[in-house]
Amino acid sequence: MTLRMSERRTSIIGAFLVALGPISMALYTPAMPELVRAFASTEAAIKMTLSLYFGGFALAQLASGTLSDVIGRRRTTLIFMVIYLAGSLMAAFAPSVPVLLAGRLVQGIGASVGMTVARAIVRDQFTGTTAARIMNMIGMMLALGPAVSPTLGGIALGLFGWQSIFLLMVGFALMACFIVQLFMAETTTPDRNKGHFRPILAAYGELMRDARFVSSTLVIAGAVGALYAWATMLPFVLISQVGLTPTEFGIGMLMQSGLFFSGTVTMRLMMRRFTPQALVPAGLFFIGAASLALAFTMHALEPTFLSVMTPIGIYAFGIAFVMPYMMTAAMAPFPHIAGTASAMMGFIQMSAGTPRRRACRSRRGAGHSTRNDHSELRPSLACKLFLVPQVRSPKAAGRTGGCGDAAERSGGVSKDKKPRRSDPPRLPTCNPSELSGCALPACAGAAR
Repeated sequence: MTLRMSERRTSIIGAFLVALGPISMALYTPAMPELVRAFASTEAAIKMTLSLYFGGFALAQLASGTLSDVIGRRRTTLIFMVIYLAGSLMAAFAPSVPVLLAGRLVQGIGASVGMTVARAIVRDQFTGTTAARIMNMIGMMLALGPAVSPTLGGIALGLFGWQSIFLLMVGFALMACFIVQLFMAETTTPDRNKGHFRPILAAYGELMRDARFVSSTLVIAGAVGALYAWATMLPFVLISQVGLTPTEFGIGMLMQSGLFFSGTVTMRLMMRRFTPQALVPAGLFFIGAASLALAFTMHALEPTFLSVMTPIGIYAFGIAFVMPYMMTAAMAPFPHIAGTASAMMGFIQMSAGTPRRRACRSRRGAGHSTRNDHSELRPSLACKLFLVPQVRSPKAAGRTGGCGDAAERSGGVSKDKKPRRSDPPRLPTCNPSELSGCALPACAGAAR
C-alpha cells in the first residue's frame, strides 16, 4: 500500500483526535462541584453529565467507525467535529441542568470519531512493530493533553467561571476542523456498499468470532475501564473530602498523567530490545499491584491525596505497557473493515467503566452516603481484567449520610423496603447531629 501520510504526521494527527475525548473529560472534571452549586443541583445530577458523555461516546463510535468505512475518514471526522462543536456551545450557554445534560451527550457523540478514526488511519497505512510504535507515540502525546487539561480547567474555572471551560472546548473543535481540513489525507477507499445493513452485521459478526480481536479488546477494556469509572469519583473525593481546590485538583492530576507519560517513554525505550508483546505481562503486573494497593488504602486508611493517587498513578504507568500491542493485535486482521473494528474496540472499552458508575449511582439512590464511603474507588482485580462487577462490602453498605443524602432519598423510605399500603407518608430527615440549619421541613420541626 502506498503511504499517504508519514509516520510522524499520522502520529500527531492521530494523537490529537484521540486526545479530544479524554481532554473533554479532564478539562471538565474540576468544575463538577462548582456546577452543583451553580445550578443548585445534586452530585448525582451533575455526575449524570459524565455518564451521558460516556454513553454518547461509546454508542456513537459504532456509527462513526462504520461511516468512516463508507464515506471516508476525513469526511466522517469533519461531520462529527461539527457535532462536537454544537454540543460545546449548548453546554457553554446552558440555562439549566437538562440543557447541560443534552450538550454533554451531543459532545460525546461528536468526540467519538477521534478514537475510531485515529486507530483506523494507523491500520490503513502501518502494521506490526511500526504500528505499535505509532500507537506508543500517540500514547505519549495523549498523556500531555489530559495532564494539562485539569490544570487549565481549574485555572479557567477560578478566573472566568465554569462557562469558560466549555468555550475552551469550542476552541478545540475549531482547531480540529482546521487540522483535518488542511493536513489529514484520506487513507482508505470509501465503499458505500459497507453501509448496508447486511454487510454491517457481517462485519460485526466477523469481529466477534475472532478470538484475537476479542481477547485483546477485553484486556484493553478491563484496564482502561477503571480509569473511566474513577473519573466520575475523583473530583468529589479529592475536592469535597480531601479538601483540594479545583486548581489543586487539576495540578494533582498531573501525577496520573505524568506516570502514564513516563510509562510510554519507558515502553518506547524498551522496544529497542524487546518486542511489544513481551512487555505486556509487565504492564499487567503494575495494573494488578496498583489495584490491590488501592483496595487496601481505601479500606484501611482515611483518604489523602497520596493514598488515592499513588496507586492510580502506578495503574496508569502499567496501562502504557499494555495498550500499544493490544490495539495493534486487535486491528491487524481487519484492514478491510478497520473503521468498524476500531469502533467495536472503542465501544467495548468505553462500556467497561459503566457498571461501576451505575452501581455507585444506585447506591446513592438507595440512601447510601458517599461522605465517608470510598468503596466506589476500590478496584476489583477481576473487574479490571475480566469485567466482573465488584460487590460492595456490608461494612460500607451500612453507612448513612446527612442532609445531602436525605434529600436524595425517595420520601425518606428505603428503596430496598417497599412501604405498606397503610403506612403514612414519611418526610426525609437528617441525622440528629445535622438538624441545625437544614431546610427540610421534617428536620426543621425536629430541631424545634
